[in-house]
Amino acid sequence: MSLELSARVEERGVELAFDVADGETVALLGPNGAGKSTALAVIAGLLRPDAGRVVLDGRTLADSAAGIDLPPHRRGVALLAQDPLLFPHLSVRDNVAFGPRSGGAGRAAARSRAEGWLARVDVGDLADRRPAQVSGGQAQRVAIARALAASPHLLLLDEPMAALDVDVRPALRHTLSEVLAERTAVVVTHDVLDALLLADRIVVVEDGAVVEEGASAEVLARPRSAFAARLAGLNLLAGRWESGAVRLDGGGVVQGLPVGPAPTGGAPVLAVFRPTAVALYRDPPHGSPRNALTETVTRIEPRGDLIRIRSATLSADVTASAAAELSLVPGDLVTFSVKATEVSVYLR
Repeated sequence: MSLELSARVEERGVELAFDVADGETVALLGPNGAGKSTALAVIAGLLRPDAGRVVLDGRTLADSAAGIDLPPHRRGVALLAQDPLLFPHLSVRDNVAFGPRSGGAGRAAARSRAEGWLARVDVGDLADRRPAQVSGGQAQRVAIARALAASPHLLLLDEPMAALDVDVRPALRHTLSEVLAERTAVVVTHDVLDALLLADRIVVVEDGAVVEEGASAEVLARPRSAFAARLAGLNLLAGRWESGAVRLDGGGVVQGLPVGPAPTGGAPVLAVFRPTAVALYRDPPHGSPRNALTETVTRIEPRGDLIRIRSATLSADVTASAAAELSLVPGDLVTFSVKATEVSVYLR
């Protein structure tokens, strides 16, 4: 299902437009108040724009010029927010069965579909519990199952993991990545890992307008907007999991610690570490269990009390004294070194 959105909401200072291809997941990134959630509300039918159109797979959901504005329940769109919003008086199973029942499915068919989706998101054993008896991460999985059980044409996710503990997010992120691979979706997030691991493409929104868009890896590797540049501070290296390490797509091997579901041999993964965890050397270090990647310096940028040294693929933040001692200039070869314990490895 493809999506076309153009909307102007004068009260909120929002005027933006973007498309989502059939089967594609687009991440909306931007600072608070940029207009991301406004875009989702317009698509879902919760907010009528002053001008604009929403077209889903050729079907017009809203068109201000033509006076078309379908109510939310007729749009075939599911919106999943930070709060799972489960019905407290219903069991987990009946929460998920609510969508199919509302769509006309019989009780047995709705319960069967609910149980299938609960098993798919790894909470099938919680079917008889009430929402108050499950954890936050479990409740969010139930909310995902409920949204998908309604068979929406388009899935909208508004910061789906923002309210969850950090240690819960990797597993849920993996579940979402599997689910989103099969459908068309728009995800609002502030998390660079969500954008890279869940989305095919990124649309950056600032001050109510689209300022940058493109393939996720491309936007984060070569950001053109201020917000994307701030997000892209993490070092992100793609590769495959082989013999307990990441064999990089561009050559080389990086040791790290898997986060969330353990990768199997040959699985596509992402090695992630912060620029502050990187040490720089004119010559490769010896003696300590470090990852060492030799790169050519492309840029040197002051960042407050630190100096950021960049190559085409890596960034390191060092003190001014360390930068002066290294005396680097663009074009110099330098070794970026980081301990394996500082590298997190995620399935992608």
